[in-house]
Amino acid sequence: MKKLLAMLLAAAMVLSLAACGGQPGQSSAAPGQSTNAPESTKAPDQSTKAPDQSTNAPAESTEAPTPGTTRTLNTYETKARELETWNVHYSQAAADLNVLCNLFDGLLTNDNHGNLKLNAAKDYTSPDGGKTWVFTLNEGMTWFNKDGEVQADVVASDWATGLEWVLNYAKNDSYNVSMPAEMIVGANDYYEYTKNLTETEGEEAAKALTAEDGSKFAEMVGIEVDDEAGTITYTLVDQLPYFPSVATYNCLYPLSAELIEELGVDGYRDVTWENMWYNGAYTVTYFVSQNQKVLTKSPNYWNDANCSRFDTVTIKMVDSASVAFQLFKNGELDHVSLDQATLQGIYNGTSDANLKDYLVESRPTKYSYQIHLVYSKNLEDGETPDTNWNTAVANENFRKSLYYGLDLTNYFARTNAINPLSCQNFVYTGNGVAFTSDGTDYTKLVLKELGMEYDSTKYTRVDAAKAAEFKKKAMEELSAKGVTFPVQVDYYISGSSDVAAQTAKVLENIFAECLGSDYVVLKTNTYVSSLANEVRKPRKASFFINGWGADFADPINFLGQETYDDTAAYYSNAYSNCNDNDDPDLIAAYKEFTDLVVKAKAITGNMDERYAAFAKAEACMLNHALVIPCSYEVGWELTKVNNYSKVYSMYGMQAYRYVDWETSETPYTTAQMNELAAKYNAE
Repeated sequence: MKKLLAMLLAAAMVLSLAACGGQPGQSSAAPGQSTNAPESTKAPDQSTKAPDQSTNAPAESTEAPTPGTTRTLNTYETKARELETWNVHYSQAAADLNVLCNLFDGLLTNDNHGNLKLNAAKDYTSPDGGKTWVFTLNEGMTWFNKDGEVQADVVASDWATGLEWVLNYAKNDSYNVSMPAEMIVGANDYYEYTKNLTETEGEEAAKALTAEDGSKFAEMVGIEVDDEAGTITYTLVDQLPYFPSVATYNCLYPLSAELIEELGVDGYRDVTWENMWYNGAYTVTYFVSQNQKVLTKSPNYWNDANCSRFDTVTIKMVDSASVAFQLFKNGELDHVSLDQATLQGIYNGTSDANLKDYLVESRPTKYSYQIHLVYSKNLEDGETPDTNWNTAVANENFRKSLYYGLDLTNYFARTNAINPLSCQNFVYTGNGVAFTSDGTDYTKLVLKELGMEYDSTKYTRVDAAKAAEFKKKAMEELSAKGVTFPVQVDYYISGSSDVAAQTAKVLENIFAECLGSDYVVLKTNTYVSSLANEVRKPRKASFFINGWGADFADPINFLGQETYDDTAAYYSNAYSNCNDNDDPDLIAAYKEFTDLVVKAKAITGNMDERYAAFAKAEACMLNHALVIPCSYEVGWELTKVNNYSKVYSMYGMQAYRYVDWETSETPYTTAQMNELAAKYNAE
């Protein structure tokens, strides 16, 4: 993974990598976790139901499992994560993209170390240090239907058609626009053109636009395609050495103009697994919502000779992790992420003790979880401003008392009861997203700016003495402003989830024990069906615990979500409402951070300088405790899959491609997986 940006930093980049990609399946954390912009506070999918007491132990094996012996894969997702759209250009949800990434091939993918790897492109170059990028396609790629019947050739102009669809306001409702709009010459202008056309002349006028030669799109947008040569050339607004990582994401995925002609614009918008065209490793041959979907190896896949694939991948939809565990014991699943009760039962020997030697700690997912404070909150009626909370949270000493005082170890244990501190997170940007030219993870630069050193044996950010000092100052300053104590902190969970209720109780105890009930009281509230509509939009919560994952290899993925007075900043507008609190000190802190982000973003010629500048900006945000880093998803599982053979990308959508997996007929033991990890880390 450390090789990724080191390879991208050469001044004149001429890159040519080996083709095809390896890939994972289910998240190593319990299924049911959040997506890029999760609409639920993170409560691991854990069950209060006592685990089954049967002892269906895996067959004992004295030899290491034989890789590649299983040609079918049985995996699962929780029903809360059912796919919502088959339109790969429209979706921004991990629940969709985890399936769709198997059905379509983009220009690039990632390998099992996170390095960029060729896919539909057989090579890519930049003749001018990163402002222009030329991708050359492999020969022999075709579009086919669900039965594998060839429909058309895959050609370079399919990438122009796909980009036009993404940038067309009337076709794609602004989904996946931000990256190409910021990076590709003319892309934002074309998006605004289609938006204005929609508003002035109606949707049909904008829907009639195409990417053909001589079109408005071809005139305005910096993409040139040559079907005969098989080349796609992107012209960017500046030197952007990380742009190839964007080529792994669906905003730059291909789309056949012939399919649009066949289905119509509205038909493609609502495309289904039965009428869409595929060009990836699998097609869908069976789907019943909330039940299961079956992916079948594509018979006309262009890269068959270079990839190993399963004959079928069956994704079962289950109610909970405890149900999945029973299915695993029955031999109906090839892996299972363990909820807290099941994990502790196995580890402590109170149930299924025979499985203890097969416990495997999962690899972290790409999501970096934070406590997102809400700066403009309403009372329970959703209309009256919660002046007490809004005044308190605007106070930096109050925020710092939370930052240094909340020991979340017991909260981490809800995901990882054996090794909870492996979940701890001290920065905002996710690990493995960006590296300096010498291979240093960007997050280490942030830690250095914070004066903090990661220690896996203790929760190093927590400092009771500092927390007490900030608490005292906050109470003095806030009392003078009329704030009453204890300050009520409103936290919302699903009213139907016993697991969320248990997790909330843990958080209530943490607030009371770490900060004192004379200072703050965490009050758990419930919503019925929609966190967004019942809580977030009416602004009823004091904070959310949400995860964010990068779409490409640069810190702006994360920091750009938190900037002040920026309509594109997702968390600032959708969660924290920081623009609506008029406290001058809070505004000054946000502006200081935002100015640093803007300056860092402007550095494009030297990536080491760019990352150093972003690290200062991120440290500024955290020193002001505008956001409080929380956790990573690191759980435990039982599995027949070699976790180190999967794609391991900490950005984008490639991490669920079921390609080049190594599997075993029996579950890997803890020792065997540790051996695989040691071998992997030595590579």
